[in-house]
Amino acid sequence: MQLTVIGGGLMGSGIGQVAAQAGFKVTIIDVSEASLEKAKNRISDSVVKLAQKNRINNPEEVLSNITFSSQWESVSHADVIIEAVPERMDFKKETFKKIDQLAKDSCLLATNTSSLSITEIASVTSRPEKVIGMHFFSPVPLMPLLEIVKGYKTSAETTEFARVVGEKLGKRMITAEKDFPGFLMNRIWLPMVNEACFAVMEGVGTPEEIDQGFIDGYGHAMGPLKTIDMAGIDTALWAMEAIYEGFNDSKYRPCPLLKKMVEAGDLGKKTGRGFYSYN
Repeated sequence: MQLTVIGGGLMGSGIGQVAAQAGFKVTIIDVSEASLEKAKNRISDSVVKLAQKNRINNPEEVLSNITFSSQWESVSHADVIIEAVPERMDFKKETFKKIDQLAKDSCLLATNTSSLSITEIASVTSRPEKVIGMHFFSPVPLMPLLEIVKGYKTSAETTEFARVVGEKLGKRMITAEKDFPGFLMNRIWLPMVNEACFAVMEGVGTPEEIDQGFIDGYGHAMGPLKTIDMAGIDTALWAMEAIYEGFNDSKYRPCPLLKKMVEAGDLGKKTGRGFYSYN
């Protein structure tokens, strides 16, 4: 089965890697050659580490399943297309307009958005019934969850196809039956993260203390502030803003500290500094 990922960032490269490990023939598309090179190195390093831990036994085969390209030719041959461009509606719509023009009729069209409207993204295509949300969690090769999100016009056949793909990828799935902002998990989780950010901004506690509390008090593997450092402070802020705008409810108002961090370029691990320093 041919799978194309649009976007070679952290999420796109992770999705591509997992698909290659599952035996898909994968093409990762990005307009930036530098981003493609980073994706190639990121996947190679990840596969080597997994092989060293005996979690995969065929690293060369996995890497051979992946092609990196700045061209869109593979879109017309894909059975599954997963969009993983930055979390902005204008980017998503522009990408899906192009996908709709090139993809074959039977192709599954999925977006990895964590909070934006599946229905609105699908509205720019001629086949909204074929569009669905497949929200992966970071880091994709390690996190088992996949959130399936139905748009207003997503068909039952498309939902079933997405679940088949998710099973082949080895993911455990939950389904958001309605397309509300933040779906299931981010609608619940991001307000908690946001409150942790307010606690830091107000001087109630340090990131280390807050994260340690979640690890030792609630059994989390990683605290909320380290988690959004890994995912990207900008990505978390975009998702929070989408939920805030979607519900128009002040309880979802993003913490001002997050906005200042993004303005300063402190986006987490990918820039070397977020709530923690990564030298």
